[in-house]
Amino acid sequence: MSDNLKRINKHLSEVGYCSRREADKLIDAGRVTVNGMVPEMGTKIAPNDEVRVDGKLIENTKKDFVYLAFNKPVGIVCTTDTRVEKDNIIDYINYHKRIFPIGRLDKPSEGLILLTDDGDIVNKILRASNNHEKEYIVTVDKPISQTFLIRMSDGIYLEDLGQTTKKCKVNKINSNTFSIVLTQGLNRQIRRMCEYLTYEVETLKRVRIMNIVLDIPIGQYRELSEEEFNDLSKLLEDSNKTYKKNTKAKN
Repeated sequence: MSDNLKRINKHLSEVGYCSRREADKLIDAGRVTVNGMVPEMGTKIAPNDEVRVDGKLIENTKKDFVYLAFNKPVGIVCTTDTRVEKDNIIDYINYHKRIFPIGRLDKPSEGLILLTDDGDIVNKILRASNNHEKEYIVTVDKPISQTFLIRMSDGIYLEDLGQTTKKCKVNKINSNTFSIVLTQGLNRQIRRMCEYLTYEVETLKRVRIMNIVLDIPIGQYRELSEEEFNDLSKLLEDSNKTYKKNTKAKN
């Protein structure tokens, strides 16, 4: 019997309701019930247990997972809480199935973000130890010096976090623009690194997540191609599960 038990956050992730991280927030806020009772964090459930969020029964009704690449405009917030943020990513895309973003992109930033209803792949991509690459194009308010490039690539000590950012790839594109490839996702990391060196970010665009490259107009989305998904799966092959996908593209 114990082999059939699973944590509530994993259940909500597998049925495509939200990521495990978001599920933990819902549980902590007391918005989840199991058989009419509010569970503790880490509670495990059986297959026949009744799970509800805000009183709504959660069932596994999906047939295929969805994997979208979206070119987020400036001003759109990467949250699934449509009650709080008016300009949220879910309402903006208005997709016909419940999906959620993989990670986030700051409100003043633009560019590539992935969305899905596959909660397990969210956790694989977000897992810090995987060192998955994310590439950005950044414009700053004054000419870029060689010292700036070296210090950015070597890592910047962020005092409030008490840690130094990981070494990364930084290349100058023109006088005020550079590209940077990160393998970690600290809050406002690039902006804070630039601020430390007395530079102010004017524009910030994410152009790549792992093998997925931004290739669609701003404000539009498409499904990942079969080739993209297969390559992504190979990069995540340290995980136990593989997934089938629908390759029909949308714009």
